[in-house]
Amino acid sequence: MKLPAILIFDVGKTNKKVLLFDEQYKLISEENIQLEETTDEDGFPSEDVDALTKWVTQKFSEVLLRKDIDVKAVNFSAYGASFVHLDEELNIATPLYNYLKPYPENLKKQFYDTYGGEDLIARETASPVLGSLNSGMQLYRLKYGKPEVYENIKYSLHLPQYLSVTLSKSPSTDISSVGCHTNLWDFAKNGYHDWVYKEGFEKKFAPLYSGDKIVGCTNDKIQIGIGLHDSSAALIPYLTFFHEPFVLISTGTWCISLNPFNHTELTLEELQQDCLCYLSYEGKPVKASRLFAGYEHEQQVKRLARHFQKAIDHYQTVEYNAALLHEAQTANKFSGRPFSELKLVEFTGYDEAYHHLMWDIVQQQTMSTNLVIAGMAIKKIFVDGGFGKNPIYMNLLASAFPGIEV
Repeated sequence: MKLPAILIFDVGKTNKKVLLFDEQYKLISEENIQLEETTDEDGFPSEDVDALTKWVTQKFSEVLLRKDIDVKAVNFSAYGASFVHLDEELNIATPLYNYLKPYPENLKKQFYDTYGGEDLIARETASPVLGSLNSGMQLYRLKYGKPEVYENIKYSLHLPQYLSVTLSKSPSTDISSVGCHTNLWDFAKNGYHDWVYKEGFEKKFAPLYSGDKIVGCTNDKIQIGIGLHDSSAALIPYLTFFHEPFVLISTGTWCISLNPFNHTELTLEELQQDCLCYLSYEGKPVKASRLFAGYEHEQQVKRLARHFQKAIDHYQTVEYNAALLHEAQTANKFSGRPFSELKLVEFTGYDEAYHHLMWDIVQQQTMSTNLVIAGMAIKKIFVDGGFGKNPIYMNLLASAFPGIEV
C-alpha cells in the first residue's frame, strides 16, 4: 500500500531542497542541490530560473513515479525579494534579477521624491530603504528603465508563487511574499500602498490570497499550494505549537529574527537598523530584524579553507571549545574588528579562527535579535535552519541570552 505524502520544494538562494513528509509531518526523504548561477543582460549574477524550473518539474515527475508513496499535495517555500515576470502565455519574460544588484541612484531619487521621501515610505511600508531588496523597486526600475519589457509583462510573481505556477498554471499573489520589505504594502491600511495604484502595478499582480490557499490541482488530483515566503513559512509550526512569547531566528543566507508577539509600531530608528515587519500567512504583522550572517559565514569559511588548506565544509567537524574561547578572551584577541578584516596568520589554527568567526557573528546576532525582543519577557528563542545545527553558534547564543531557553 502506498504511503500518502506531501511534497515540498524549499528554494534558498544557495541550497535547493525537495522534501517528502507523511501525513504526520514526519520526514520521509530529503534531497539537496546547488544550481549554477547565470548572469542577467548586464552581466550581474542571477538565479538561473530556467534551470530552477527544469529541476522542479523533473523532480515532481520523478516523485510521482515512486511506487512507495502517493503524493496528495505540493507546496513551495522560497526566498523573497525576487520577482519572476511572465508574459501573456506565462512564459518567462526577463531574467530573475538578483536582489543584491545595485539600484540606479537616479531612479531611487525619482521614486522617493515623487512619493514623499524615504522616511515616509519606509515607515508606511515597514520596509527599510534597500534598493533592489525592496522588490517593488525592481518593477519600478523596469517600467522606467526598460519600458518595452515592462509592457510585455502580464504577471509579476514573487518566486514562491512562480514555482507554484510551474505546476498549477494558476497565477496568484501570496500575502507573506508581498509583506516582506517589498515597499508595496501599506501596513496601516492593510492593502497595497497608494503609489502601487498610481504606477498601475496592481494590474501586473495576480489575485491576492492567504498562504493556506490551494490554487490548483494536477490531472492526478494533486493539490498545489500557493507557495510561501521562506521566513514566514518557518514561523508556522512554532505559532501552531507554542503560545507563550518566543522569538524565532530563521537562519540561511539571511538570519531573520522574528517576534510575532511584538506589536509596537516600527520607529524610524528601528528601520535604520534594518528592522522591518513581515506579514504572516494569515496577514498579521510580525516584527523582524535582519542580519546577512549566513552569506558572511559562507564567504569566510571559503577564506579559512584556502588559508588552512581544508575542505570547504571542514567547519562542520569543529566542536564547541569553551576553553579555547576563554583563552582568546583572556589574551584580548577579540579586538572588536570584523572577522573579515583580521589576518588569518594571527590564529594558531583553523579551530581557533572558526571560533573567532562564530563569536563575531553571534555578537552581531545578539544586537539584531535584541531589537525585536525590546524588553519583552521572552521565554524561548528557537533557531531554525543551518545555524541551528551549529554547536558553536548555539552555545554562544545561549551564553548571550542567559535568561532565555535557546
